Amino acid sequence: MNEDSINLLKECNSGCKSATNSMEQVLPFTKDQGLKTVINEYNEKHIKIGDQCHQILNEYHKEEKDPPAMAKAFSWISTEVKLMINDDTHKIAELMIDGCNMGIKSVSEYINKYKNASRECMDLAKNLVTIEQGFMTDLLKYL
Repeated sequence: MNEDSINLLKECNSGCKSATNSMEQVLPFTKDQGLKTVINEYNEKHIKIGDQCHQILNEYHKEEKDPPAMAKAFSWISTEVKLMINDDTHKIAELMIDGCNMGIKSVSEYINKYKNASRECMDLAKNLVTIEQGFMTDLLKYL
């Protein structure tokens, strides 16, 4: 497996971890059952993609990448403060949509950066972008 494939998998895996951390953080604040269902559905999809990345990296004896600790801490604190001030359905959807935008942008950048990644890794990354786009679309009705 070439370096571009490994790097793309690591970034996708890290992004999935960030996404699931964020979704699991907002769930206790989520009062709307429909929104809760949407978040849980996409959390499962992110876990599945992350597991696939993890499995492939393990097959090649490569370490996975965790989200940067400082970014993770800042994101957690920022989300907590925003939800303490306003934990309504609109705010939660807005936070999740912002995360989708970041995910789409960063994974798309990695797809372009790691052009020599294997087809399997590229397909996984493109699937992640598609999931993020679907999540964002499903969240729009809660704004």
